[in-house]
Amino acid sequence: MSRLDRLSTKAFIRLFIEQENEEQRSLFYSLNPSGGHYTKEQKEFAIEKARSIGVRATSRLLQVPRRTIQRWLRAEGISVKRCPDWVYDWAFWRKKSQEKWKRIFYY
Repeated sequence: MSRLDRLSTKAFIRLFIEQENEEQRSLFYSLNPSGGHYTKEQKEFAIEKARSIGVRATSRLLQVPRRTIQRWLRAEGISVKRCPDWVYDWAFWRKKSQEKWKRIFYY
């Protein structure tokens, strides 16, 4: 019995995704075999990925700091928010809730 026979469907999908991620990561690092500073090709690869899957996902996929990818995007003239849209909504409602509870406790 092979290893694939024993895997559940979810585990098989995770294995496939992780294999694909590893291939993408190795492709990214193969663009600069000597190491050191990131090359122009690596930056272009990361920017293309960030446009398609997002900055945070690209950061996790390529294991490059998120701020580095954001800096590369800004250098290309692409506007990048500091955080996702939902954070602003969450902060607004959190502040409203805190104000409400302050009013209740003052009475």
